[in-house]
Amino acid sequence: EAMVMAHPFDGLVMIPNCDKVVPGMLMAALRLNIPTIFVSGGPMLAGRMEGKVIDLITVFEGVGAVKAGRITQKELKTMEDCACPGCGSCSGMYTANSMNCVTEALGLGLPGNGTILAVDAARRRLAKTAGMQIMHLVKKDIKPREIATLPAFKNALAVDMALGCSTNTVLHIPAIAHEAGIRFSLDDLARISKKTPLIADMKPGGRFLAKDLHVVGGVYNILRVLLERGALHGDCLTIFGTTLEEELADHPGADGEVVRKEPIMATGGLVVLKGNLAPDGALIKVAGLKNLKFTGRARVFDCEEDCAAVVAKRSYSEGEVLVIRYEGPKGGPGMREMLGVTALIYGQGMGEKVALLTDGRFSGATRGMMIGYVSPEAGTGGPLALVKDGDTIAIDARAGRLTLNISDAELAKRRKAWRAPKRERLSGALEKYAALVGPANLGAVTHSGGRKT
Repeated sequence: EAMVMAHPFDGLVMIPNCDKVVPGMLMAALRLNIPTIFVSGGPMLAGRMEGKVIDLITVFEGVGAVKAGRITQKELKTMEDCACPGCGSCSGMYTANSMNCVTEALGLGLPGNGTILAVDAARRRLAKTAGMQIMHLVKKDIKPREIATLPAFKNALAVDMALGCSTNTVLHIPAIAHEAGIRFSLDDLARISKKTPLIADMKPGGRFLAKDLHVVGGVYNILRVLLERGALHGDCLTIFGTTLEEELADHPGADGEVVRKEPIMATGGLVVLKGNLAPDGALIKVAGLKNLKFTGRARVFDCEEDCAAVVAKRSYSEGEVLVIRYEGPKGGPGMREMLGVTALIYGQGMGEKVALLTDGRFSGATRGMMIGYVSPEAGTGGPLALVKDGDTIAIDARAGRLTLNISDAELAKRRKAWRAPKRERLSGALEKYAALVGPANLGAVTHSGGRKT
């Protein structure tokens, strides 16, 4: 961004790939607002082991399986050698591929941006096409904020719901919209989720990988199905200078297997939970989840490491709700990803036998009864800071409720007595970040954003 402003460029081709680079570049593109096109590096091929498809997440969960005595160290080493056979972003619909598909749905990436394999010659052709198309955008002076409008963000969220994308997308989309002067929150996600069906059977909740989605037509097929269902704004501008509806005219719809003709679920793959424990919302991925309700007693940890140590030793019990707090945007600071803990739990065969609740983030590969992004966070004195060992917590993903089963009077008493825990002294970028960052439900942004549109 600083280089572009200093030189100054007439247009940009952004080349991201993995998780946070994509939203970071999208935010910069909308701040700069000069003609921009995105072309990602693409997903990697999946690995194979003993005739089964595996990937990076298989290895993470394999660590838990070793600790549980379900597989041997030798088997884990074989997994490690086979899981990532080449370059590219992780092969399932995890955060990187989710965000590259969202970029395509938003209108700032070419068709295939989210799904063409990194090693496929078509990825090179996509890059060449992007180089030509950016010249047209510069000539016509079509800027990102003309494409990434409020209806376009709604389209991107609809695709997010239909694909069962990573929970991280719901942190990133409001932050990206913020740069365009558009306010998005978990409440917007909740509304769109309720009217958008889950139609793609994608890992980690389903069976298929990014390459499989590409074979049947990619993101544009998802868009076509949603348009036919009346769940899209077809008049949005694309990077071709045409409307989305015009661009979708030649694309087939559902193939019936990867992209279902009948929804897997009537609502989206991500669900917002609210209640006295998360007044501003929390998030759970329900795609692939067998049970949508869970009630258990809290086991509270004030940092990720303390919980990870207990999980590694298997010193926890079925039916517990493991609470990891003070890991939100301000409390962390930086909102760390809990993949290590969640993968251990799942690898130990406990993915839906316990629940995990945090104001931190999850990986796009996280599955099971895992609730994150709890807002307000514990670091600002949110209700999560007031939970005690033994409290009963009720999770109802069907009704969208997250409840701490104590009285309002007891909650008020605890709030009055609460004091923020002492943390290590910060300096540099983290100190600035902790001082400026806002809540997760609004994208964990650090400044006032773009002009209102």
